[in-house]
Amino acid sequence: MSTIERTLALVGDRWTILVLRAAFRGIHRFDDFCADLGIGRPILTARLRKLVAAGLMERVPYQHHPPRYEYRLTPKGTALSPAIVALVRWGDENMSTTPPTTRLVHAPCGTELEQGFWCKTCAVRFGPTAIRGVPDAAQA
Repeated sequence: MSTIERTLALVGDRWTILVLRAAFRGIHRFDDFCADLGIGRPILTARLRKLVAAGLMERVPYQHHPPRYEYRLTPKGTALSPAIVALVRWGDENMSTTPPTTRLVHAPCGTELEQGFWCKTCAVRFGPTAIRGVPDAAQA
């Protein structure tokens, strides 16, 4: 199975990607996920367990009597941010029948987000037509 297949098996279903999006928006508590997403409790429980088991989220206690937990993105989960943002932006531009209700901005200055590829050697931005796959020399 390729890495894209393994990734989609983990995050590719409707509810999992929406749980991740909600976590990026600052939602951490089970009941808040339910209310925000309109998701059934058994489905949310299964998705959160899957995300915790995969190391994308961690379960953090916030109350001891009765025990209650928050679900926080781990660094591994946070690393999905560019992919989630790309999906949101693509959907806004290509699938929406109404103008987007939210703009994604750089929090410190309020400038609207631009997303793209950056070459650290050439110090230039480029588009998808400038990308090509090459065999990994270490794997040869």
